[in-house]
Amino acid sequence: MFSACAVALRAGARRTVRRLPSKGRALPVAAGRQPRAFSSSAAPATDLSTRSMIVQTLSSVGSKREVQQYLSLFTSVSSQRFAVIKVGGAILTDYIDELCSSLAFLHTVGLYPIIVHGAGPQLNTLLEQAGIEPQFEEGIRVTDAKTLRVARDLFLKENLNLVNKLEEKGVHAQPLTTGMFRAEYLDKEKWGFVGKVTGVNKQSIETAISNGYLPILTSMAETDDGQILNVNADVAAAELARAIEPLKVVYLSEKGGLFDAAGQKISAINLDEEYDHLMSQEWVRYGTRLKIKEIKDLLDTLPRTTSVAIIHPGDLQKELFTDSGAGTLIRRGNKLLSATSLSNFKDLDALKSVLVRDREGPDSLTTVDKYLEFLGENPFKAYYDGPMNALAIVLPPSNGRQATLATLTITKSGWLTNVADNIFTTLQKEHPRLVWTVREDDENLGWFFDKADGSITRNGDVMFWYGIENGDEIVQLMKDFTQHGRAMLGDSNLESRLHRAASNAHIASKPAVQQARGYSTLARRPVVPSAPFSQTKGRGYVTQTNPNPPYGKKNASKSQPARVALIGARGYTGQELIRLLDSHPNMDLRHVSSRELAGKALEGYTKRDVIYENLSAEDVRDMEKRGDIDCWVMALPNGVCKPFVDAVYEGRKASNHKSVIVDLSADYRFDNSWTYGLPELVPRANIAEATNISNPGCYATAAQLGIAPLVEHLGGMPHIFGISGYSGAGTKPSPKNDVANLTNNIIPYSLTGHIHEREVSTQLGAPVAFIPHVAVWFRGIHHTISIPLNKTMTSRDIRQIYQDRYAGEKLVKVVGEAPLVKNIAGKHGVEIGGFEVDKAGKRVVVCATIDNLLKGAATQCLQNMNLALGYAEYEGIPVM
Repeated sequence: MFSACAVALRAGARRTVRRLPSKGRALPVAAGRQPRAFSSSAAPATDLSTRSMIVQTLSSVGSKREVQQYLSLFTSVSSQRFAVIKVGGAILTDYIDELCSSLAFLHTVGLYPIIVHGAGPQLNTLLEQAGIEPQFEEGIRVTDAKTLRVARDLFLKENLNLVNKLEEKGVHAQPLTTGMFRAEYLDKEKWGFVGKVTGVNKQSIETAISNGYLPILTSMAETDDGQILNVNADVAAAELARAIEPLKVVYLSEKGGLFDAAGQKISAINLDEEYDHLMSQEWVRYGTRLKIKEIKDLLDTLPRTTSVAIIHPGDLQKELFTDSGAGTLIRRGNKLLSATSLSNFKDLDALKSVLVRDREGPDSLTTVDKYLEFLGENPFKAYYDGPMNALAIVLPPSNGRQATLATLTITKSGWLTNVADNIFTTLQKEHPRLVWTVREDDENLGWFFDKADGSITRNGDVMFWYGIENGDEIVQLMKDFTQHGRAMLGDSNLESRLHRAASNAHIASKPAVQQARGYSTLARRPVVPSAPFSQTKGRGYVTQTNPNPPYGKKNASKSQPARVALIGARGYTGQELIRLLDSHPNMDLRHVSSRELAGKALEGYTKRDVIYENLSAEDVRDMEKRGDIDCWVMALPNGVCKPFVDAVYEGRKASNHKSVIVDLSADYRFDNSWTYGLPELVPRANIAEATNISNPGCYATAAQLGIAPLVEHLGGMPHIFGISGYSGAGTKPSPKNDVANLTNNIIPYSLTGHIHEREVSTQLGAPVAFIPHVAVWFRGIHHTISIPLNKTMTSRDIRQIYQDRYAGEKLVKVVGEAPLVKNIAGKHGVEIGGFEVDKAGKRVVVCATIDNLLKGAATQCLQNMNLALGYAEYEGIPVM
C-alpha cells in the first residue's frame, strides 16, 4: 500500500493562509544542500565559529534546525538577491535600535539585505515648522521646489544617521543617496517634483555588497538630465524588487502586519487562492485594501519564489528564521486542480514522472505502473497544482475503513509556493475523516503531527488520523494497526496486487517537511515522539498512546501499563493525582504510602483494590531492586523525601531496572543533576530522557509562564503579587488554612526570600520579587505581575508575543482581559492576560491564574510522567 509516509517533501515550506486560524510556515532548502557559511557573491566570508555563535543566538527565537535551514535557503542565491527591506520614517525615529540590531545579525551571518528608506513623518514635521502645509493628491505628496529641498536634506541626514548607527554596531554600511533610481516626472503639473521610476542602478548595489557593505538607499530619484525627484518609499522598494528579484521583500511596520476584522494579525495570504475572497470582505478597505492590491501587483511581476513580509522591526529575526514567522507573509501560491480518474490528467507520462521522481529502488517504474493500473480500476481523488509540483491521492472509505491519504509528494518549488498546506486544507474540507502513515524516523514528523488529531507508532511506522472522535472507532483503528501495521489501511485488493511488487519500498522517499506553529513552535520545543499530536480543543481526553516507548530506556511495557507508586498520598495534591491516574489508560497505581492512613482502603481509585501502606526506605530500595515500579511519585513535604530518593538510587545500583522519580517537593528543584519538569518552557526531549524529575511549584509555574515571553525585554526586576486559595497551605492545620481566620481577611507571608522567588529567578535567569498571600477560597492562584520593559511597547505588541510564544500549548491559554480565579479552579492549565501598559510604554502588568492542585502540581506531574514513560504528553489530561 502506498502510504503518506511515502512523501517527497524535500524542501519544506509552510504557512497556512489566514482565512482559517493561522499556522506557521517554513521555507525550503533543496535536497542534499548543506548550509553554507557565506553567500555566493564576493562578500567577505563569515567566520564559521562566529556563524555558529550567531546560529546559537538565533535559536532563542527558533530551533537550530529552522535557523540552519533558512540560512541555507538565503545563502543559496547571490547576496544581492537575498532581500529588499523598506524602512519607513517612523521606524527610523522610534525603532532604530531594534532595526540596527537585526541588521547586524544578518550581516554577521553573511546576509546582505538592501535597505531603502523614507522619512515621511519627519518631513511633515519639518514642513510644518517651516510654515509649509503638506499637500497630498490621491495619496501622493505634492512636491514643490521648497518641499524638495527640505526632503533632500532630510533624506541625506536620515541616511547618514542610519549608516552611523550600523557602523557603531560593527556593520559596514554604504550610503547610496544619488543615482540609484532613474525616473521621469509622474505628472509635473499635478504633483510637481515627483518621480516615476524607470530604472535601477544595480551595479552600485552589487559593488557595495561585493565589498562587504550593506547598501542603504534613499527613495530619491533622478531624471536623465540630473533633476532630483521625490519617490514614495514603498514605490521605490517595489521597483528595486522588480530589478533585483529577491527571495524576500520586507516592509517594516509599527503595527507588525495586516489585521482582520477581529483585530487578529493575518499570518499569511496566498494570493492565487485568497485574493478574490479577501477583496470581497467588508473589512478589507482603505489602507489594508490598497496594500494587498499593491503587493499583488508587485508579486505578479516577480518569480513565484519571492514573498512579501510585513513585520515589526523588532521581529525581523523571527520572521526570517522561524517557521512560525512574526508578521504577515504574502505569496502568490498556486491554484489547485483535482482528478477522479486517470483520464482527467492531460499527460499520464507527466503523472508517472511525478510518482517516480521520489521513488527509490530499481523497480520504481514497475511499481508505479502497477499503482496506475490500480488507480485505473478503483475510485480515488487526486489533488495537484498546474505544474505538478504537488500531488496528493486519497482512496475513499471501503470495507469499513476510513479514507486514506495514499500519496503525497511535494517538490521544492511546491513548498516555496505553499502548495502543501493548500492541499491539506482542501483535504480537511473534503474528507472530514482521514488516515495516513509516516515513517517514525522521518526527520520532520512534526508537520504531520500538526495535521492530526491522534497517532500511534508500530514497528517504525506512525499512523495518523483526524476527524475520528468515536472512542470505539479509535480503539479499533489502533488495534488493527498494532496487529496488522500499514496493510490494514488499504483495500485488500491493493495489498495483494501491489505488496509483492512494491516489496519493502514506498512510492516516494521520506518527507522533509518542517515544523509548524501549531505544534510548537518549533521555535521553542523539539519534535519528540512522546508528544505526537495536536489535540483539538473541546474533545475531552486524549485517547492515543505510543505502544513502543521512545528513546529505548523506559519501563512502560508493551504488555502492561506503567506501574506507579505514590509516596505521601494524604495531601490534596496526592488525591488529585490519584483521580487522574484512575482515568489514565496506561498507568496502574500499585502502591500508595501514608503513615497516617496505613491499613485503610484507598478511595477514588477503581482499577484495583489498593490499601494504604507505610513503606520504609528499605521497602522502596527492595522494590526498585526487583523492578516492581516504573515510576515513583514523591508527594511529601519539603525536606522529607531524601531517604526515599536515596533508597531508589540504592535499588538502581543492584538492578538493570531504572525507574522514573517525579518529586513534587522543592527538595531537588535546585539540583542540576535533576531535570526541571515544566514542559512548556523546558525542552520536552530533556524530560523524556530524564529519570529524576523535579516538579515545579504552583506559584512558580504560573509566575514563570507569566514572565518568560518577556525575559529578553526586561528593563528591571518583575514584581509578582500572588494570592493562593488555602488549599495551598496543605492539610496540616495552620492560620493560613483556617477558614475562620481567612474570612474577610487576606494573609501575607514570607514577604522576602520565599523559595518560589528563588525558583522563578533561577529558572528564568533573571531576578524577580515575589510577595505571596493566602485568601479564603479553596483552590486557585492569581498573580498580578508588574514587568518593567527595556523598550517602548504597546499592549498589542506584548499580547502578540505571548500568543506566538504559547501557540500550540494546550495547557496555556492567552486571553485579553485579566483572568479570574473562579474560571481556572478545577481546570488543568494556566490563563494569562491583562497586558496593560503604562502611558510611557515601559511597564506592563500581566495577570496569570492557575489551579494550584492541578497544573500547579498533579496535572504537571502527569505531564512529566507521560513524557518520561513514553506516552503522549496529555494522555489522561482533559485539555483546556
